[in-house]
Amino acid sequence: MQSDRYHWAATGDVNAFFGLMLDNIAGLVLTVVMLSGIFGFPVDFALQYMIPGTAIGVLVGDLMYFWLAFRLAKRESRADVTAMPLGLDTPSTIGMVLFVLGPAYIAASNNAYVQIANSADVSLNLARGSIEEIVAAVQSAATAHPSIDAAVKMVPHQAAMQTWHIGICAIFITGLIKGLLAFGSNWIRRVFPRAGLLGSLAAIALVLIAFTQMPKLAVNPIVGFAALAIVLVTLVARGELPFKIPGALGAVMLGCVVWYVMMGIDQAAGTELTTGLGEETAAQWFPTQWLTVFSFSWLGSMSATLGYLPYIIPFAIATVIGGIDCTESAASAGDDFRASHIIGIESLATLIASLCGGVIQTTPYIGHPAYKAMGGRAAYTLATALFVGGAGVVGYFSVLFILIPEAAVLPILVFIGVEITAQSFHATPRRHYSALAIACLPALAKLVMIYLGQYAPAINYDQVKPQDAENLQSQFLHLQILSGGFIITSLIWGAAMARIIDRRFFSASIYFAVGGLFVLFGVIHSPLAGDKMFWPWNIGDPDLRIIVVEFAAAYLIMALIMFGLGWLVRTPPIDTDEDYESLSRTSH
Repeated sequence: MQSDRYHWAATGDVNAFFGLMLDNIAGLVLTVVMLSGIFGFPVDFALQYMIPGTAIGVLVGDLMYFWLAFRLAKRESRADVTAMPLGLDTPSTIGMVLFVLGPAYIAASNNAYVQIANSADVSLNLARGSIEEIVAAVQSAATAHPSIDAAVKMVPHQAAMQTWHIGICAIFITGLIKGLLAFGSNWIRRVFPRAGLLGSLAAIALVLIAFTQMPKLAVNPIVGFAALAIVLVTLVARGELPFKIPGALGAVMLGCVVWYVMMGIDQAAGTELTTGLGEETAAQWFPTQWLTVFSFSWLGSMSATLGYLPYIIPFAIATVIGGIDCTESAASAGDDFRASHIIGIESLATLIASLCGGVIQTTPYIGHPAYKAMGGRAAYTLATALFVGGAGVVGYFSVLFILIPEAAVLPILVFIGVEITAQSFHATPRRHYSALAIACLPALAKLVMIYLGQYAPAINYDQVKPQDAENLQSQFLHLQILSGGFIITSLIWGAAMARIIDRRFFSASIYFAVGGLFVLFGVIHSPLAGDKMFWPWNIGDPDLRIIVVEFAAAYLIMALIMFGLGWLVRTPPIDTDEDYESLSRTSH
């Protein structure tokens, strides 16, 4: 249909709004819940300092995509253009919390306790004690010394402030990286096969987004599974609810109804059916604390942020590639946006979010065809921008955080993880499915370390046989090494495997050689706590230095094997699934 007048609002925008808005609210909830639930981060600090700037990033990005839809409608004289959706990037939300913000908060807290101990002379043997012993000694002394008690009470706020500054720096760097990569995005797609790019994304989606929500749903299974059932019917199976209620909204509504019915039963019968976070959190209307970001004191944490680059860089690259994929997906649905505009706006929105104190990057969403099928135009992005931006700046997100049970929102994240994984396989050639699977292995190592690593310091090795204690310590160390920098590791393994399947052994040798170089600097397989990067000559522990050299040599050997096969094996390269299947039948 041709028209000079753009019909930017339609009834389909209602469904599209609830889908996009709830995805973003779920991302904000996830950020606060994971920080507080896993790392003990102060909820009030997150609501007052981190959420406003993060929401402003969504506000700016969706407003600019709203405007971009008008440009496309005018250029093509069309009335049915659907705006590109933008929101918080769920994989990097998980990654930022688990691998940057959370560890930074723990490190800052530990450093604060050490400073208190040194200044207060709490114990004569602290220099030889573990960090757990130092914390215990300081907390014990605080009960008898008011000055120490006052200092201990300040630790959460001080550590949270340092964490916030590191998060701002991380997102600022992310925005710069995305801005630079926007110019070379097509080159990136040529260098890395789709299995490598999507393999790491699928690993994060399935392992760290979908799976990690299941234990939380198990805490309140009646609420969580009821909401999950609606998600499976509507979002996964594409079914419809009565009265055309959007699936995401229906899941949250049902979860809330079940939650408050159970809460009523608790109050009437004295049972304990409901448990959750946020019950003691007060609403944070019109927070102003985040405005301190404009003092730019966070720039002093830039050097401390560099150690987290192995996580920051891959997530930035992933969103650039995702932006290109989203643009192509929109074009297939009839809306031919320019990739440079989509990625440029994504980069700008991320930078603005960082300058306003945000800690999670924005990204275009892959669901444009779905929103177009709903009948959405551009009004849904405008409404999402205003609602999410207002949630952070006005502060009613804190009310939503208190009123909406976590278990009612998490099923949406399960869907996101499953959908990203399914899309990764759908967009990858069949012959490269093995490469996708291999790319998931480093993420599985990280998953094990997330759940077991927190208990490693509590193990009393004195009560274990010496040989068993040594084996246990070795297993923890090598799991940590395998999981270090897992995103880049997944990218290298997936890309190399795809090249091997295609009989391009020279290309595979390059990936392995680069992997060996990365090992030497801790970009991948870092043996240091927190997966920190390092200069090879600065590793003090000789045992760790040997491990680094061994892993680098292992990658070099794989590179040499692939290089040799490139000379010896003269099989023509494989370019299609049909060629691969034909070769497989011949070989069997």
